[in-house]
Amino acid sequence: MKDIPKVVWLLATGMFFVAAVSFTFVYLFVYLTGPRGLSTSQAGLIAGAGGIGMVAGNFSGGWFGDRFGHRRTLITGMVVSGLGLAALPVIPTGALAIVFPLAQYGTGVTRASNSALIAFSVPEGSRRQGFALLRFMANLGVTIGPPLGALIATTTSYGWLFVADGLGMLAFGVYAHFILPANGNHRAKTRPPADAPGLWAALRAKPAVLLLLVAILVADTIYRQQYSTLPVFLSDHGIGTGVYGALIAINGGLVILFELPVTVALRRRAPLPIIALGMVLVGAGFGVLSAGRWYIAIGVVMMILLTVGDILYKSPSTAYVADNAPDHLQGRFQSMYAGASISGVVLAAPLGGVLYESAPGALWPLCAVLGIAAGLVVFAAHRLPGERAATAEPDAVTATTQS
Repeated sequence: MKDIPKVVWLLATGMFFVAAVSFTFVYLFVYLTGPRGLSTSQAGLIAGAGGIGMVAGNFSGGWFGDRFGHRRTLITGMVVSGLGLAALPVIPTGALAIVFPLAQYGTGVTRASNSALIAFSVPEGSRRQGFALLRFMANLGVTIGPPLGALIATTTSYGWLFVADGLGMLAFGVYAHFILPANGNHRAKTRPPADAPGLWAALRAKPAVLLLLVAILVADTIYRQQYSTLPVFLSDHGIGTGVYGALIAINGGLVILFELPVTVALRRRAPLPIIALGMVLVGAGFGVLSAGRWYIAIGVVMMILLTVGDILYKSPSTAYVADNAPDHLQGRFQSMYAGASISGVVLAAPLGGVLYESAPGALWPLCAVLGIAAGLVVFAAHRLPGERAATAEPDAVTATTQS
């Protein structure tokens, strides 16, 4: 961890506070159907529009960063998102379908810029640790956030949750203005050579990256079933909300305890086999739910497998995309990764819900098959010509620097 620059530690610390007050994703539906008085279908439409805005922001944020600078894009996205979220309690109900997607778009834009800034700030051999640090701090904040949000909602009102979320975004924008060096995006401003490839040409030249992006879409769609169909499945088998909450706590606790040390321990290993194993474990985790009976014990085993898989595939995959991106396309490569990941988040609930309703017995075996298939695709990508030599370069660079 000593190779991670101070600015990345400061950025990760800021993300902890943002995550701790990011109540929107937890309490949005309750707020819309409660204090706002909307029907379930109306609330679903607004939430869905917000999801579209988030996806669009993730896919396009990297272009803005490469064009205008990642520092500037990060701060602008935080301001747009913060103003929109803070204004939600006071804007007319009819305007929610416009303001909320715009705020979510701003949030999505910041994700690719945040990753690009880490990629530019951290030496290539240490990027996995840099992204793991960011995830560690964000997960720590998310662990604190929901109970803090419940306290605010019960002592004041749900509207103050969005005010706090928005003010947190605005505060992070100000904080980033001071902690990020003014020339922190100078590499994005450097004019690339005339023959520098565009995004699609660069991706075609990196087939392993393309295969990884497809696998990430599949793996994240599977992984997020724990937040949509899993609680329904447990309830249908007589397992209450308290047990489900305990399982989610196991996930968060294991990530916080083990992601950083595991990432450091595996930092010299080629990334794609590690990522592949992680995806296989995610699929296997859901596969054990097909065993039937002893659902609490099976749920614990499932969550352990799921969490180990999460630790193994997420930070290394983000770093792998960064390591394979040309400097002038770093933001757009991160946008492709962020867009694939967030698309999985958006698709998880509707796809899983439809399948569980129509064929409940097929959902978990299908998740297992898809997770294993995604892992095999990534492992096959590792065997592409020149790929193993390329993955060895970061360690060689690190070893040279240390010697």
